Amino acid sequence: MIEILTPAEVDRARESGALVADILQTMRSRATVGTNLLEINDWTREMIAEAGATSCYVDYEPSFGRGPFGHYICTAVNDAVLHGKPRDYALADGDLLTLDLAVSLRGIAADAAISFIVGESRPEESESMIEATERALAAGIEAARPGVRIGDLSHAIGSVLADAGYQVNTEFGGHGIGSTMHQDPHVPNVGRPGRGYVLRPGLLLALEPWVMADTDRLRMDADGWTLRSATGSRTAHSEHTIAITEDGAEILTLPR
Repeated sequence: MIEILTPAEVDRARESGALVADILQTMRSRATVGTNLLEINDWTREMIAEAGATSCYVDYEPSFGRGPFGHYICTAVNDAVLHGKPRDYALADGDLLTLDLAVSLRGIAADAAISFIVGESRPEESESMIEATERALAAGIEAARPGVRIGDLSHAIGSVLADAGYQVNTEFGGHGIGSTMHQDPHVPNVGRPGRGYVLRPGLLLALEPWVMADTDRLRMDADGWTLRSATGSRTAHSEHTIAITEDGAEILTLPR
């Protein structure tokens, strides 16, 4: 399903996006050395409840996961990159942490992810990888406007990642979003210009470039959810929900 939102629904999406951004930034500030991933999940649950919102994750049961996700935020550490299921783990100095969050507020969902390094250490390779995903995300957003095609966004994202020297996995990428979290169209992180669905005002997209340092292959944890780099190398992931407007793309999940 490809959903085109009304102006009133886009207004509600702005509220959802602001909540996602607020929770992610709060969790980023709390994710210090010694913080347990289960604490981050509990704090997220509390903030979602206080806002009167609904988690898009806790009951989520897609074909690529094993059973309901059962948690409120994805917490991926170091070689984990996608669908990181919170577990009993205390963050260490220099850990590369990705937080991915989707919530629904007043019937409209928003989705975003941030990667950052915990503590005082600043491994250069990790910082470069995070920066590459952020630049790729910015390129995809810059390309998004009415009349262009999904392939134009994918090409913009993939070109930045390739120029930075990363292999790109195409099993998971961006997606449409609206009254539900995952919708068509799929937005791969590589693509050919001029191909795919034509963007229209009212379309919401979650764009999410992610990379692994030295591979494009994934392996799954025994939890049936957490996806890691096949080689054990570090990973990074950046994501925003955007709305296509008459003037271009509006980022809904920017920190306020």
